Amino acid sequence: MSQTVDQRPPVAVGHVRLPATDVAAAAGWLEAVGLRPIFASADLAVLELRGGTHVVVRGAEQPLKPGVAAPFDLMVDDIEAARRDYAAKGLGPSDISKGRIHDSFHLAGPDGHDFTVVSSHARGRIV
Repeated sequence: MSQTVDQRPPVAVGHVRLPATDVAAAAGWLEAVGLRPIFASADLAVLELRGGTHVVVRGAEQPLKPGVAAPFDLMVDDIEAARRDYAAKGLGPSDISKGRIHDSFHLAGPDGHDFTVVSSHARGRIV
């Protein structure tokens, strides 16, 4: 019998929250950028990121001011491919900025959230 050693870190982020005035629209946007839908109702949606973290979208009474940073960023393996994909979907990504650790670009998300999309630095490690 072969045993494999799990090389992932032993802890993950379980849930992050995203307030939205239109839960269905926010959930649709998150699905368009690559999250997997888990549950949806009129006032709650749950979508899953790679690694199992759930984004919980709950109804908010007022939208944020446009350009307010989202409460979390999104990490992708291939930043150029992700930007091309989001542009093809009409999501209007910004130009890619080169950084010391991450390259990144921005997307206007639900309720004016400014989402930063960053390149992965896992360097082939399982995440």
